[in-house]
Amino acid sequence: MSSIRNHRVIIASLFLPNTAVLGESHPPTPELHTAQTHIPAFHLVHPSLKTPLATPGARTPGPLKSIVEDLKDKSRVGTPAVSPGIETFSPLFANFSQLTPNGVPTDGTKSPAINPFFTDVPAPAAAPDRARPRTPSYIPASPVHIPHRVQRKNSRSSARRPHSDSPIGRQYHIEPNPHGNGGLTNAITSVSGRLKRKLWVGTLGVHTDGFREPLRRNIDRRMSDESDSHTVWIPDEEFTDYYDMFCHQVLWPCLHYVVPDAPKTKFFYESKSFSSYVKVNQRFADAIVENYQDGDIVWVNDYHLMLVPSLVRAKLPSAIIGFFMHVAFPSSEIFRCLSVRESLLRGVLSADLIGFQTANYARHFRQTVSRILALETLPKGIQAEDRFVDVAVFPMGIDVHALREKKREPEVAHWVKTLTERYQGVKLVVGRDKLDEVQGVRHKLLAFETFLDKHPEFHQKVVLIQVALQTSEESEHHGGVADVVARINSRFSTLTYQPVVFLHTEDLSFSQYLALLTVADAFLVTSMREGMALRTHEFVECQEERHRPLILSEFTGSYTYSGFRSCIAINPWDRRNTANAIHQALTMDEEEAFARWEDLHNHVVTQTSQAFVTSFLTRCLRTNIEHLQGDSSVAYLDLPRLLPRYKHSQRRLILIDLEDTLWLRHPRRAGAPPAEALDVVKRLAEDSKNEVWLLSGLTVKELEEVSKATPKVGLVAENGCFVRPIPNKIGEATWITMVTNFNLTWKSACVEILNYFTERTPGSYVEEREASVVWRYFSGDPNDSEHPDRAWARRQAAEAQNHIFDSLGERYGLRIIPGESSFLVLPNYISRSTAVGAILHAGGPAASPLAGRAAWVAPETLEADSVSDDSAKDFVLAIGSDEKLLRRLNELGTAETCSTSEKGTDARWKVGRREVVGVLQSLVGVGVGVNAVNSPQSPVL
Repeated sequence: MSSIRNHRVIIASLFLPNTAVLGESHPPTPELHTAQTHIPAFHLVHPSLKTPLATPGARTPGPLKSIVEDLKDKSRVGTPAVSPGIETFSPLFANFSQLTPNGVPTDGTKSPAINPFFTDVPAPAAAPDRARPRTPSYIPASPVHIPHRVQRKNSRSSARRPHSDSPIGRQYHIEPNPHGNGGLTNAITSVSGRLKRKLWVGTLGVHTDGFREPLRRNIDRRMSDESDSHTVWIPDEEFTDYYDMFCHQVLWPCLHYVVPDAPKTKFFYESKSFSSYVKVNQRFADAIVENYQDGDIVWVNDYHLMLVPSLVRAKLPSAIIGFFMHVAFPSSEIFRCLSVRESLLRGVLSADLIGFQTANYARHFRQTVSRILALETLPKGIQAEDRFVDVAVFPMGIDVHALREKKREPEVAHWVKTLTERYQGVKLVVGRDKLDEVQGVRHKLLAFETFLDKHPEFHQKVVLIQVALQTSEESEHHGGVADVVARINSRFSTLTYQPVVFLHTEDLSFSQYLALLTVADAFLVTSMREGMALRTHEFVECQEERHRPLILSEFTGSYTYSGFRSCIAINPWDRRNTANAIHQALTMDEEEAFARWEDLHNHVVTQTSQAFVTSFLTRCLRTNIEHLQGDSSVAYLDLPRLLPRYKHSQRRLILIDLEDTLWLRHPRRAGAPPAEALDVVKRLAEDSKNEVWLLSGLTVKELEEVSKATPKVGLVAENGCFVRPIPNKIGEATWITMVTNFNLTWKSACVEILNYFTERTPGSYVEEREASVVWRYFSGDPNDSEHPDRAWARRQAAEAQNHIFDSLGERYGLRIIPGESSFLVLPNYISRSTAVGAILHAGGPAASPLAGRAAWVAPETLEADSVSDDSAKDFVLAIGSDEKLLRRLNELGTAETCSTSEKGTDARWKVGRREVVGVLQSLVGVGVGVNAVNSPQSPVL
């Protein structure tokens, strides 16, 4: 298989890693040794309050390195808010702030109360228009310089796309984009040695309506040459409707289990926000198509671009497309509330591979597709109308090697020493979150307050340092954080102690943040819903010497992985439990702490950013190769090419679907398979070189007539639940059950559920079989989409499937296979594919020597002498519409798979349903064995 080294990757993400900022770049930021005596002149302290009062205006440039790589890409808003000023009243905090980077006061007088984690940049004086630029996490970069800021608009989008009133003729410079997906950028950077050819496609994250065409062309050229980036230009008003309204007030809450209230929902759905979402996705798709080269891997990222895969697929049918969801994906009960749910699902289903952070999110997606679109879902993926789409899990990680290099820098060691001295005898609980309600910062503070109430012995001995991601005032207000911080500090503060220190991420550098993680006695995450919390990975790596515990919400994606089960798990809604967890962490002995840390660390060093990128791209490439792209790439059966192989083979296995292949059966009309079809099957079976099997979904009783008409043919009933071997191979032909060890008590409950839906669905009925149940919900033409009952029947079918899966599926291990106007419920691990596996097994019903060639039969179950090259079957022919079986038979080098489906297929050939009997007749009498019956009608080559 081709390596990802041989392919260019087009990475589509809403914001580019770098952006263009109008104005000249700032001069280099002073290094540590040059900033030792620097105190900003405008950082004044009121003599009575000892609180710094910032002079209005832009902030002084300083060394800023982002500490929010795993959250920045998920933030709905990016404008820093004014941090609550509570912590500056603490004398302890003020004393520590007197230290300059070398730990020595600038003079003998009392120093201003500068923020202790950021000495040469004062705290924000006003809510700015833009977040600070940042550099990729862990990767050393040239000093980052801060452009002058302008007044922020009230619109949410202004946090993402700051307005510039600079003249067009003014110079601009390229700098790291403060709004880009930092985790993705860091992951791509970590594999730069293998991924030498790439192209980012995204927006700049600034207002661009004032950019004239010459400037845009110049930016396009520089972004391409310097950053491997292609800029997507979007009108500001269109971006506002797309980003602020639909992405952040409709999609984002839904994906995090927050359903908008009815008035807002009605307003957004009736507005132009979704039409703007479609337009922006179309702009991205056009940019990808414009830059596409044969062999490129198109990697589409996150919920902002859910329609892009389908729009690209329409223009590039054979392109390699992968989609990765960086945030959570809710249960079907939540997602189905979206009025545009089908458009979004069909948009991502055009990808070859859909990736999620955790197995739960992938399962939710499969269930949602099954319920809303009524498509067959398998553990590996989804069988769409025209293709099979892989759905898989790819946990994101951090670049451990780069983080270790960063930890060794002298600046980090300096701040570790400073913090250790300043907080000597005090336990530090550290947290870092954005101030959205789903991040649970308010719950964290309330739990910490409960802890202080329950454990007065910890008063003045523990401090919670909460680092907050830059947000807007509105979001901070909704988070309800400032009032809780004020209350806790007013209740428990003394002249020398302040229990809560509240900082924004721009208040400290990345080196200072790593030092904070190193000296922390516990790290606390109380998210209500979140994907991979990469900040916990950073904490674990920084605790390489101290091994202090991690307190983690069980609603984060990280917690679903076994390595992170060694954390102290909490339910963030239960503040008493969280308070107990804080106490447990602070009092944990060294031996237990080390054992827990070791498990956490093993996960961090194995699930890295490099593993994330390489596994996703490799799987995407492999999936595209395995799954043929649509009908045009599958040729119709070439009989002249097939017949010579058939003629000269000595051991043949022929597998034929009965219904919808040999017999176009109407479910409501009684009848038998056509005599002509059964006769040709019988004559094929009389050839001693042939083993012929009919695969059916009918019951054993319904196949009695077929059994009498074809006595030398093997039969499979109820889609693999029962098998009748070939009589002349085993002896007496008796039915063998494949579900002996399965619990079938679920059937009565399933039938009861389906009877409920049958009463509400005209023309529907239930077929109860021996080991499976079928519900036929529509009796008309399945292709008649205009039938008045069709839409209602499909909705009822989706509801019934979801209800059965939720109440019985996981408990009894059931799978549901949707059809055109029915669906089948049967036990897991039972299918026509597993029945054929039993046929090929050395000890199976057919006792076939081909068993060793079956890739899905476990090698340890095969006898060593059961396979002989000279006795193995050298020709396998499968004709039918079971895509799972056809895909697995493709693993055999001797197999010829023919699909009768009118949709896309992975089979090697296609054949019309009405042509199957003619194809089989062409095989009768060709290369016959000694016991074959010579028929005057048999063609002879």
